[in-house]
This record gives sequence, structure tokens and C-alpha cells, in this order.
Amino acid sequence: MVGYAFMGRAHSQAWRVAPRFFDLPHDPVMQVLVGRSPERAAQAARRLGWAEVETDWRRVVERDDVDLVDICTPGDTHAEIATAALAAGKHVLVEKPMANTLAEAETMAAAARAAAAQGALSMVGFSYRRVPALALARDLVAEGRIGEVRQVRAQYLQDWLADPDAPLSWRLDKARAGSGALGDIGAHIVDLTHFITGQRVVGVSAMLDTFVAERPVATSTGALRGTGGADRGPVTVDDSAVFLARLSSGAPATFEATRFAWGRKNAIRIEVSGTAGAIAFDFEDMNVLNFFDAADDARTAGFRRVLVTEPDHPYMAAWWPAGHGLGYEHTFVHQVVDLVEAVAAGEQPTPSFDDGLAVQRVLDAVERSAASHSTFTPVDDGGARAATAPTVASLSREGA
Repeated sequence: MVGYAFMGRAHSQAWRVAPRFFDLPHDPVMQVLVGRSPERAAQAARRLGWAEVETDWRRVVERDDVDLVDICTPGDTHAEIATAALAAGKHVLVEKPMANTLAEAETMAAAARAAAAQGALSMVGFSYRRVPALALARDLVAEGRIGEVRQVRAQYLQDWLADPDAPLSWRLDKARAGSGALGDIGAHIVDLTHFITGQRVVGVSAMLDTFVAERPVATSTGALRGTGGADRGPVTVDDSAVFLARLSSGAPATFEATRFAWGRKNAIRIEVSGTAGAIAFDFEDMNVLNFFDAADDARTAGFRRVLVTEPDHPYMAAWWPAGHGLGYEHTFVHQVVDLVEAVAAGEQPTPSFDDGLAVQRVLDAVERSAASHSTFTPVDDGGARAATAPTVASLSREGA
């Protein structure tokens, strides 16, 4: 595993826990942790359960005792590490967003396709796909329980940057993060929309805003400088992303991603309305899926609160008795389970690098739309848009 901060801790726990609750075809060996500081990496390895440490990821991808490389670093390093690991015949898991730019994502997806032909498989870490309630939502939509998708509303709301004196971090540096709320959390709701509906976003009309242009710089001791105005550094990413979209069927969708929504800690909200019903979800109540069946008697019709903890629900048979809910960390365990099972079967795990590329194309279109103040910006489809997708002309007439 390369990197050991927030995502590294979550991934490490998942690698430790997955084989203890699920009957996996392989028992993962946490062989080596990579970090720039040998001292801090060694401390992290002891705490997180890794056998040894390395300071150069290039040496790791050359090792015969490493079969899979898990990339938990900032986005500016994803493309280089992933393509090198795939070229060396390693399986790869990379955190989202897959890359910082569309060009990097296209390079990574091409490398993944070439590596897959040689047996090296890859996956993007969109962990929220593994929330049992959201996996159930996908199943209900695929089964036709809400009919044809008419409309999607998706939000990802946080408040950890709402304080203008919150310090600068790499997530606020476009060179390292690629974008702000758009790529950090907006990528998740784009992927969830693709995942749940089985459709792709084909065009957008977007606004990006940066509310706080400068923030205090943290010292080496962690103290903040510049809370009164001095020693502040520039914020070079968006704080908020809001956009309208069209799906490949022509259905409209609305997206909002912000880290400035006071009181919202991790509110991933998605609602899909169809011709025969609807599903609604909020991650702050993550064990519940709300389901509406339009065929119900009007006198008692309403959203049905489904507690997604039964053994028949996705992933749940390996865990606790019904009614005993799961948490954020379990999504990463399910991610490991799906990845290891796919690798053992020689099957492409999902979301694939092509799925990650599809999300990156949407992020790119959002940035282009916001920059040009365009009423409609088609998503680059690499020349492969489905024949059923509405034309740009028809989308414009419909007011996208």
C-alpha cells in the first residue's frame, strides 16, 4: 500500500478484517507499506499491521512478493504509480478520483486495458458502492421496481471547510488534488448515479465557486499562522460544485457537492424517481433505504423505510444479526472482498478504470462548463456514446 493517512488507515483495516468475516479465495498478506519518511512509515506499519516499510514505490512494484498495489496517495501521483504497477504485472486498487486530469485518466484506462489482457486487473476505490443500502437500491432499479428512471437528485454535503480559518491542506491545492469539492466528493455522487441507474451522464451545465480564497498556513508543529490575515496561502480549488445534467436516456439530474454546508457532516443524498416508484438514501442514516411503490393503495402509500440489515441484503450475511447496523469502515471491507474475489476468478472488478474514466469525463465537462458559462457542455465520450443518447441539439432545446 502506498500512503498511510486517512485513506491508508481505512484500507488497512479493510485488508485486516475482510478475511476474518468473509470466506475469501485468497488470504491477503499485508506485505509492505510505502511512505516518504521511514520513521513515520515504520510507526504506521506497526499500528496498521504491515510487515515492512519502503520509501520508494518504484522498488515495490518490482518485487516478486507483491501481487497487488493499493494506491492511497493524493491524486497527482495516481497515474504514475498505477501505470508503472500495471506494466509490472501487478493488480491495482487506486483511490478516487482516479486522476487529476482527463488526460491522466485516459492514460490509466488504456494501461489497465492492456494489462488486463496479461492478467493484471485494476479497480477504482468508489467505496460507497459497497454500502448495502445503495447496493440494494441498484438492484431495485435494475429489477424495474421503480420503472424507467425519470429524474435523479444527488447531493454530497459536508461542513469541515465552512470555517474560513480552517487550515490549508493538500486538498485545497489544485496541483495536488486536481479539484476541490468537485473531485473530492462530487465524484462519488456521479459514480453512484452511474452505478444505481446503469446510465451515464452525457452533458452538464455547471457552476463552480470558491468562497474562501485564502486560508491559514499550518506550521511544522501544527499551529496555525495567519488567523488574523497574515501568513495565509491561496486556495486554488472549488469549494462548491453545482450542476444540471442529462443522463444517457435523456433523464435530467441535479448534482450538488459542497464542503460548506454547516451541520452536514457526511450527507450523501441520492433520490431516483421513476415511472413506477422511487428510492431515496442519506448516508447519515446509512443502514436505511427509503422505497416508494407507486402501485400501493393511495390511502396508505408512502416511502417505506427498509432497514438494510437482513442476511438477504447485499454483504450482510457475513456480519451481525438483523438490526445491528454497519458503519463507514465496512464499505472498505466490502471493497476488498469484491476485489479479491474478482482477482481470484480472473474477472474484471468494478468499478473498473473505464468506469473511473467515465466519472473523470464528467468532472472535466463540469470544469469546462463552469469556465465558459456554457448552458450545456457535452461529456467527452471518447467517440463511444450510445446510439440511444439524446443529441446535443435536442438536449439544448430541452433546456439542459
